[in-house]
Amino acid sequence: MKKLFPIFMIFLCMSVSAQDKTSEPNTIDVSGKAEVFVAPDEVVFSLDVSNIDMNLQKAKEANDETVSKVLMLTKKYSIEPKDVKTDYISFDKKYEYYRDEDNKIFDEDGDEISQKKFKGYEISKTVIVTLRDISKFERFFSEVLNVGITEINSVRFQTSKLRELKDKARELAMKAAYEKAKAMTGAIGQTIGKAISVVEGTLVNRGYTLSGIDSNSQMNVVSTSGNFSRSESMATFAPGAIKVEASVKIRFLLN
Repeated sequence: MKKLFPIFMIFLCMSVSAQDKTSEPNTIDVSGKAEVFVAPDEVVFSLDVSNIDMNLQKAKEANDETVSKVLMLTKKYSIEPKDVKTDYISFDKKYEYYRDEDNKIFDEDGDEISQKKFKGYEISKTVIVTLRDISKFERFFSEVLNVGITEINSVRFQTSKLRELKDKARELAMKAAYEKAKAMTGAIGQTIGKAISVVEGTLVNRGYTLSGIDSNSQMNVVSTSGNFSRSESMATFAPGAIKVEASVKIRFLLN
């Protein structure tokens, strides 16, 4: 051990000497993170309307009729036209695949091939509705289930104050980084100077969408969308809070 100790000390001295020759200023790097919560004040519905018929014109007429009912419902709830839009329209031929035991068809390798039967023409439209009065959510949702829509792609709760919340979260993250830097340098008898570098992290808006209704007639609040059962009650649902996260990295000079 006595032989190793002097060698270790020489290593330290060489390291310090090399560091002193650098021209880089003494700095400290810190990070700050903040979260801001707010109750949602808007709901965005993504509604799918699909109709299939052997007659293309009949499929279109049925689809137009259901979409018209959705539009009439939005007027009933005083939803402005700018908050209602058709987001997606598709037309497709639908087929049913089957195997006929009495009339089998095989490919060149001798494998049986499934046969297809034309089921009809399918017309689909997606209607996006933004409800800005969240107090009407349950009533609107219950009625929209009864107008003939095929599927509810998602129901997303959001806030109209997102810009303001992002700014607030970023400000709090900056303050958190500053306070951390002061505490760390104060512990070693130093102070911080001006900031020479600020890097913003990713701003995250953690809203939520709704999944289906469970066996207890309660709505599940999760991070993915899903289908809804029109036979269940909405009485137990209450929206939660939206979280906005911000993070920063700051480099300060050391005094």
